[in-house]
Amino acid sequence: MKLPMFLKKYFWDVNFVDLTKEKYSEFIIERILEYGNEKAVKWMYDNFTKSEIKAVVCKSKAISKKSANFWQLVFNIKRNNILCLKKSFQKKQGAIWNY
Repeated sequence: MKLPMFLKKYFWDVNFVDLTKEKYSEFIIERILEYGNEKAVKWMYDNFTKSEIKAVVCKSKAISKKSANFWQLVFNIKRNNILCLKKSFQKKQGAIWNY
């Protein structure tokens, strides 16, 4: 199933025509969690289950700490279950270039 055109602005760096919710569900959910407006979030809720969305919040490395904190509150997820909010992950993210 093709994505609606109003979502195209969230996928500026990929070929939008090739995106399908069946094949790229995690990627699509990540982008909407990070950048989506109300219309995009409503579409996400209508097309994915709550458990699918929560799973992406918990294991995504692509969403920001700010977004992760927001969705943690929305879905009432324990903070230590969200990968990008764990201290060990944040420490690795900070080390860019050691030379």
